[in-house]
Amino acid sequence: MSLSATIKTTILDIVFPIACVGCKQPKTFLCDTCLAHIPIRIDQVCPVCEKRNTLQGQVCLECLGRSSLDGLLVASSYKHLLLSKAIHLYKYRFIPTLSHPLGRLLLQSVTASEIPLPDMLCPVPLHPLRLRWRGFNQSELLAQELSEKLVPQIPIPLTNGLVRSRFTMPQMSIRDTRERNQNILDAFAWKSSLSETDQDIQNKYIWLIDDVATTASTLNECARILKQNGAKKVFGVVLAR
Repeated sequence: MSLSATIKTTILDIVFPIACVGCKQPKTFLCDTCLAHIPIRIDQVCPVCEKRNTLQGQVCLECLGRSSLDGLLVASSYKHLLLSKAIHLYKYRFIPTLSHPLGRLLLQSVTASEIPLPDMLCPVPLHPLRLRWRGFNQSELLAQELSEKLVPQIPIPLTNGLVRSRFTMPQMSIRDTRERNQNILDAFAWKSSLSETDQDIQNKYIWLIDDVATTASTLNECARILKQNGAKKVFGVVLAR
């Protein structure tokens, strides 16, 4: 974590004492008991139309060709108050340790499903300016949690693989789907070195890791770039939608 993020966290610890977002138990932001009360989503739907139930959230037959994503696995619902509070603390109150319980939630989701394990995990990147402000990439920390706990362990491409090449308005601040798509268009790029063999994504099956999907515009744009650079199949895996 950067020095600026450490200072922010220290100040927030004073102003907002550490307590569980659910039961207010001290010394933890999300206790095991409250984490267990967040329901894992069993029925997954097509990420494009959001109408048809599909295995592991695959794109349905009617929506094939409308998205670069092959599917989207959603761990739980953003409407669940505990989860939405925890994600808000994680991202906007700069609480990187929440990656541990939230990473466990992601792990529960993928192990409860029959989704095939990927060749690698790829976190959705932040623009350097936003990364400097926040001090950490919340998606990268979630990907690290998954990478370490999945059996067998799944590698993560080096962070200079998929990059955010253009600064954009936060997607959460834009309500219109078309505006979201336009805002995120060409905001990502793939930068790889021939000497970095662990960045080779040719014919690879990849999980794109993020915290929240609303319209899935960001995930779709990332998947487009990954496939342009050789990825065979790209699934989104997120905490909530």
